[in-house]
Amino acid sequence: MKAMIFAAGLGTRLYPITKDKPKALAPLGEITLLEHAIEYVSGFGFNQIVINTHHFSEKVASFLTEKSFPGVNIEISEEEILLDTAGGLAKASSFFGEEDFLIYNVDIVSDINLAEMLKFHKEHQAEVTLAVQNRVTSRYLLFDDSMRMQGWLNKATGEKILCTERKTNLRELAFGGIHIMSPKVLPLLGTIHKWSLIPFYLQIASNQTIMGYEVNNNNHWFDCGKPETLKMATAWFQRKS
Repeated sequence: MKAMIFAAGLGTRLYPITKDKPKALAPLGEITLLEHAIEYVSGFGFNQIVINTHHFSEKVASFLTEKSFPGVNIEISEEEILLDTAGGLAKASSFFGEEDFLIYNVDIVSDINLAEMLKFHKEHQAEVTLAVQNRVTSRYLLFDDSMRMQGWLNKATGEKILCTERKTNLRELAFGGIHIMSPKVLPLLGTIHKWSLIPFYLQIASNQTIMGYEVNNNNHWFDCGKPETLKMATAWFQRKS
């Protein structure tokens, strides 16, 4: 199975850790975030992986040359200009075949069962499935009772985008940086340009099935975009290792 790991970001929130390295090579104990992501997704059978790079891209390439990941085929999609998630996916779209694939943010550290998420995705015949959680954040995705995505809400500004006429009894759930996507969605991305997947999903949600896979509260999940959360993730990761 195939996967894409988003690793092109500047990692500005992790400074000064990212002063001389990309976010992907930030340390998670004795390994890096990128090493964790590769081992984690390949552990669920996603062993054909494309990684997008931009910031310190040469250091990611050197790391992958020096490291060994038996049974895993890795390719790099280097971006001369930062394309964000939708643009990065569009640029790497030729990597994917006819099977559903995984998208994983390199700064996510978790023990979510990706096999169960893939099963949910297939059972619901979804075009896209997003890992979501009931946790406090400033921006939420909105879902109906069947867990189909209906919109987006920014709690800080009050801005709301609805994909359908459904306006009430919508659940507010936080996105976890993990997606499963059908290759049928890729042509809808259009030309390669800088933009994010969340606005893209909001554009297509009215006629494409975008489901939310609610992560069990017993699962662990960390967004390691900031030094304090990276420290928390490292402590958890070392305890379980």
